[in-house]
Amino acid sequence: MRKLIAIEFLSVDGVMQGLGSPDEDREGGFEHGGWGAPYAAGIHSSTSSGGLDGTTAYLFGRKTYEKMSAYWPYVPDDNPMAAHLNSTPKYVATTTVSAFDWQQTSALEGDVLQAVRTLKLTGDGDIAILGSGVLVRSLLNEGLLDSLRLFIHPLLLGSGKRLFGALDLPCSLTLTNCSTTSMGSVALSYDIGLSQ
Repeated sequence: MRKLIAIEFLSVDGVMQGLGSPDEDREGGFEHGGWGAPYAAGIHSSTSSGGLDGTTAYLFGRKTYEKMSAYWPYVPDDNPMAAHLNSTPKYVATTTVSAFDWQQTSALEGDVLQAVRTLKLTGDGDIAILGSGVLVRSLLNEGLLDSLRLFIHPLLLGSGKRLFGALDLPCSLTLTNCSTTSMGSVALSYDIGLSQ
């Protein structure tokens, strides 16, 4: 069975909203967009493109997909992340979008949770979820996430959408890797287990 891995960039207080640019996501009056940009170089220097080797598919919520597809297809393939994203199959959890301009993109069909279960049973390699907080919380509650890769940046934002909220069941996490960057960001990898 394929592993489903959520990859998230967060502030210390768990905010994931508006990481990349000032106007990326102003929903709810969020005014701190672009907060992750100063830490990007440290993250890239501490993680190699080799981490992409095991990823053979991406999964997005609709809002994250729309933001990603407005940027990454236009980044030259000499950027390892762009080359990988642009050439790898992408799946979108949506009932409102059926046509996609970004190559190798398709919508999950039918019930999202069942479609993700089926996706995990087919093919080889890992499936990575980038951002997509609503989808990640839903998959976590259903026990469908296998791992978390959290990049936590050393700042408190005080407001904004947070990754974690109420859970139906507690989750135990097993730390599998931990590293830091020169700018004080922490990269944490966890395997997930649902508590009984």
